[in-house]
Amino acid sequence: MKLSARNVIKGKVVDVKEGMIMAKVKVDIGGGNVVTSLVSVEAVKELNVKPGEEIYVMIKATSVILARE
Repeated sequence: MKLSARNVIKGKVVDVKEGMIMAKVKVDIGGGNVVTSLVSVEAVKELNVKPGEEIYVMIKATSVILARE
């Protein structure tokens, strides 16, 4: 598979919480960093996403906001 996305990070699924329509998937990407993704429950089932398994996180953002105190 070839992708246009450049922000691809390999990680390990640490938690999956399924709701009625959406699921919250937490992925440990190393260095004490965890990325949380909200995806459809249907996608979680199709990809067979389970804690402990390796997965790729692809980040596509139309904007990035920085804040400072």
